[in-house]
Amino acid sequence: MFRILLTFLTLFLFVLPKSALAIYDPLSVANNSFGIHITQEADIDTAAGLVNSSGGDWGYVTLVIQKGERNTHRWQKIFNQLRRLHLIPLVRIATAQLNDGWEKPSPDEIDGWVDFLGSLNWPIANQYVIVGNEPNHKKEWGGEISPEGYAEYLKIFSQKLKAKSDDFFVLPAAMDLSAGNTKDTLDAALFWRRVLKTQPDFFNWVDGLNSHSYPNPNFSGSEKASGRGTVASFLWEDNYLKSLGLNRNLPIFITETGWAHTTDKNKKGYLDPEKIGSKFEYALANTWNNPRVVSLTPFILNYKDPPFDVFSWQKPDGSFFPFFETVKSLPKTKGAPIQKISGQILGAFLPAFSQLEQTFTITLLVKNTGQSIWNEAEPITLNDTTGQIAITRVKSFAKMEPEEIKIAIFEAKILTETEKQLGYLALFAGNKMVSNPYPFEIRIYKPKSSREYLEPRINFIAALFQKIKAKLGL
Repeated sequence: MFRILLTFLTLFLFVLPKSALAIYDPLSVANNSFGIHITQEADIDTAAGLVNSSGGDWGYVTLVIQKGERNTHRWQKIFNQLRRLHLIPLVRIATAQLNDGWEKPSPDEIDGWVDFLGSLNWPIANQYVIVGNEPNHKKEWGGEISPEGYAEYLKIFSQKLKAKSDDFFVLPAAMDLSAGNTKDTLDAALFWRRVLKTQPDFFNWVDGLNSHSYPNPNFSGSEKASGRGTVASFLWEDNYLKSLGLNRNLPIFITETGWAHTTDKNKKGYLDPEKIGSKFEYALANTWNNPRVVSLTPFILNYKDPPFDVFSWQKPDGSFFPFFETVKSLPKTKGAPIQKISGQILGAFLPAFSQLEQTFTITLLVKNTGQSIWNEAEPITLNDTTGQIAITRVKSFAKMEPEEIKIAIFEAKILTETEKQLGYLALFAGNKMVSNPYPFEIRIYKPKSSREYLEPRINFIAALFQKIKAKLGL
């Protein structure tokens, strides 16, 4: 009967359709909006020290993956490092460099991107993907400007990402908001009008707005300025899109911004690095603290060569410009992004027999199948879902990263006095069960007292003695 019940429960728990997963509003949880743009995994540790400083946790990094870099092993190692250091990746996909720009993206390559991005275990539940970069520049779109082509490309990309997993959080390419109508660029306002003319439902396929809010002109503008072409460009762009029919308050991601500064190689027209810290401090406190801003990732942490060395926060010798320390010292929020917590009990070793209230050992072989690092913050516990045994002590259950398999050892005791204990063991995070229920069966035995043990033997000896006496006629 027990085996029939076990089979039924197994079918019930694992064959019924699972509820759909979906993105969550990043502003619905504690959020550390501080971030930085990086170009190489060697800078991840430095990035964490910057954005998670002064009380902060779970800040952001924007990084680029080119189509020739889609190596799952490499990027899973990077994502695992981001998870350990509590960094949330904003992944901007890119094609391949062509002459002085980039190849035109091809819809035929979208399936490869989706398979690659879907093969990774991301650090948190939301999987942020930025589709392209400043397509109102010819050099970013294979030497041409095509709002219609970009709109179609993003829609197909988003549809396929969402079909792969509802956890993909799709962001459009940010525009160069200071570009005009020239032979090489298109005004962002006109670009957006043409996008929405060809794809009126364009913003149904994105989950947030992506902005490059640079302080122009010459990346040297006032931190107090507002409107288009300033550190507040994201507000101008949001209002402009609403004038075109956008009826959603989408969360905003500022993935590039920052002031250009003089370097040993370039002193023309840019700012003294000593003066930039106060500009960041003002903008962070008065503009970028907008309640709809999810993240701010200035460009760029470390870039040694022209043309982007004028934006670098790190000097070629490895030291940092003063504004690095200014931003690092600013108070930050302890973020608490949502992670999937799940595991699997692969095997359980319990005694076949036990006494009531007697302590015994449970040894589990477990696998972390989720995104979180077990026992890093909230402990993962073991419970009997039927309440027949109690876990009294954790003897050995260390931190476990996703995909790790380890042995976990617990002490327990029987609570109920029945001949058989039939139940299920499961792992829990708080009150939520996060693993498969694993069946167990333990039989209760009662040790006999000295009297119960000796009395039949004494009676046997006494009876035998009487027989001997009778035989001998005594």
